[in-house]
Amino acid sequence: MNPRYTKQVKLKGFGEEGQRKLNESRILIVGLGGLGIPAATYLNSMGVGTLGLVDGDLVEASNLHRQVLFDPGDVDTSKVACVAKKLRLQNPNTRIIEYPEHLTVRNGLKIAANYDLILDATDTFGSRYLINDISVILGIPFIYGALHGFEGQLSVFNYQNGPTYRCLFPEPPHPGSIPSCDEFGILGVLPGIIGTMQALEAVKIASSLGEVTSGNLLLYNGLNSRMESVSLPDRRRASEVETLQEAYGIYCPVSDCIRASELHDLVNRGTAVSLIDVRSQEEFSESSLPGAVNIPIEQLEDIFSNTSTTEPTYLICRSGVRSQLAQRLLKEKTGAAIPFVKGGMNEYETLCS
Repeated sequence: MNPRYTKQVKLKGFGEEGQRKLNESRILIVGLGGLGIPAATYLNSMGVGTLGLVDGDLVEASNLHRQVLFDPGDVDTSKVACVAKKLRLQNPNTRIIEYPEHLTVRNGLKIAANYDLILDATDTFGSRYLINDISVILGIPFIYGALHGFEGQLSVFNYQNGPTYRCLFPEPPHPGSIPSCDEFGILGVLPGIIGTMQALEAVKIASSLGEVTSGNLLLYNGLNSRMESVSLPDRRRASEVETLQEAYGIYCPVSDCIRASELHDLVNRGTAVSLIDVRSQEEFSESSLPGAVNIPIEQLEDIFSNTSTTEPTYLICRSGVRSQLAQRLLKEKTGAAIPFVKGGMNEYETLCS
């Protein structure tokens, strides 16, 4: 037995058998952000046999306060490549498989079919429904973690015929109706707490240890350090799925965008651009970028009529969430494909400071 695992092998109820099972386990982590990084770090150090890493994003400066495996020199590099390199240094015995792409309807089943469970470390509803449906189709557990302000959520879905994510939330909320952490904010330490708890659930499943958090939703309040457990409804027949749906698309990441850093470079070079700010008039009056025109997302036809300019046109909001939604809706309604600014004003303003 590898001496690095001596302390956990000594644990009654875990032992060499638990370590052997952990060494044979194959865990897929989708998302290498605030949740995914602590989960990947602990699972790797504890001796999981195979870790699959899925993320199509690059490291951004705004990630550093909570995605603690990254340092300033990693900015603008692939998250997957960066994390994989550091995990291999941490534990060369783990088999690390890199997927530098977003999980989608096209690649999801093919990727996840090689794993025993999926650890969801994403932050969009579309990704969660996609991961849930993949787990149901393949018959593997889905470890759920989510963050909102000072609070975190944790559960394990589709475990031994337990409830699925669709048993808790049968239908996705309307896009943009619930703020993301980019818009609402997130305390840096909170993802570390929830991500580590996700790793613990993965270890319990892989090594047949303790009670898995299936059938309950744990609610953690970081301001008073209290944990509540909410019983989930039994598995519903309506939650069963046999094929993936195209409907995830409106909620999932898209590639038709420009990074805030790229927009910043264009402006610095003197390139004339047209910025359409899709936030409310009240938000726009409080703060806006120079030269931006305010057309709230509800006024899609006005956005379309403003794209007749010969200058490159981009949609922008505070974080990129509403501008991405505006892009989707505008394309469906008018056929126009206008890039949105990924990271929005939040990231752009950090580049100007």
